[in-house]
Amino acid sequence: MRNTVLLLLLVFTVSMIGCSNTSYNQPKQVVISMFGAMEKDDKAALAYILDLPELMKITNDDYALNSDNPRMFTSPQQILEDLTEDGKTKTRWFSYQRIINKEEITGSTAMVEVTFVDKDKSQAYMVKFGLHIVNEKWKIYSFNTL
Repeated sequence: MRNTVLLLLLVFTVSMIGCSNTSYNQPKQVVISMFGAMEKDDKAALAYILDLPELMKITNDDYALNSDNPRMFTSPQQILEDLTEDGKTKTRWFSYQRIINKEEITGSTAMVEVTFVDKDKSQAYMVKFGLHIVNEKWKIYSFNTL
C-alpha cells in the first residue's frame, strides 16, 4: 500500500513538472518573455527566444512601427542591439502600451496578436508575431506575420 501511494505521488509530480514545462513554452508566454528580456537588455535571453536567422531574412518590412524605410540587418548582433538598450525598435515599442492578445496555434506554427497603443495619438497598431518550433521550443521568427 505504501509503495502504491509513493508511486502515485511520483507519477503525479512528474506529470505536473511536464505540464508546467509545456505551458511555459507556449507562444504567448514566449512573447511575454521576449518583452521581459528587452526590458532587462538581456541579449542572451533574446537570442534563445528569437529565430535570428529567420529575422535576418526580412528585408521588405521594418518591424519598428511607423518606419517608412525598411532596415536591413547584416548580423544577428544588430537585431539584438536594435531590441535592447537604445535600439530604435526597443525605444519605439516601449514608448507604447503593449497588449499581448490571443494566440493561434496551427501545428508547429503560431501567431500571437500584439497591440501597441500610442496614447498621445489615440492610435493602436496591431501586429501578429509569428512563432514556429525549433528544437522543440517556440521561437519568434517574425514580428509582423500576415
